[in-house]
Amino acid sequence: MTTSTAAKYGTVRRAVTVRVNGRNMTREVSTRTTLADFLRDELDLVSVHLGCEHGECGCCTVLFDGHSVRSCLMLAVQADGHAVETVESLSVNQAELHPIQEAFAEEQGLQCGFCTPAMVLRTKEIIETGREMTDAEVRHEISGILCRCTGYQNIVNAVQSAGTKLRGRTAGGRD
Repeated sequence: MTTSTAAKYGTVRRAVTVRVNGRNMTREVSTRTTLADFLRDELDLVSVHLGCEHGECGCCTVLFDGHSVRSCLMLAVQADGHAVETVESLSVNQAELHPIQEAFAEEQGLQCGFCTPAMVLRTKEIIETGREMTDAEVRHEISGILCRCTGYQNIVNAVQSAGTKLRGRTAGGRD
């Protein structure tokens, strides 16, 4: 461990096993390492974006046991024995987009892309509730993630479009 790493995270270390994007990952981490830093620095999952590092912007949102959490506010050791999903989990084949990603592209629900991974994961969680939502309800559900570019309407459109796509796939028995 380098001096700068020890200064930032401390020297007390612990082994953790986390199921990340469907695969068990065991690493030794400092007990002060955030889940965001663990995902980015240890596992090279750079879709986890760090904005404010205070839990305000929501750009570091990941799914933790299926529910959205701000990974900058959690410690990696808290994830021991749990499942974490990042946007990389959505598409096994990088040449094919997941229907949620397709909807974001089609509806132009992204611009700079900084909040997009968090919005896409939140969309997955919203759709998995199984209920259709009004635009106002979708706005409320995504309100914890700040987007500085789109004005949100295209994101709302993308969430609605993704829900339609995925409900159609399920209803058609293709999943």
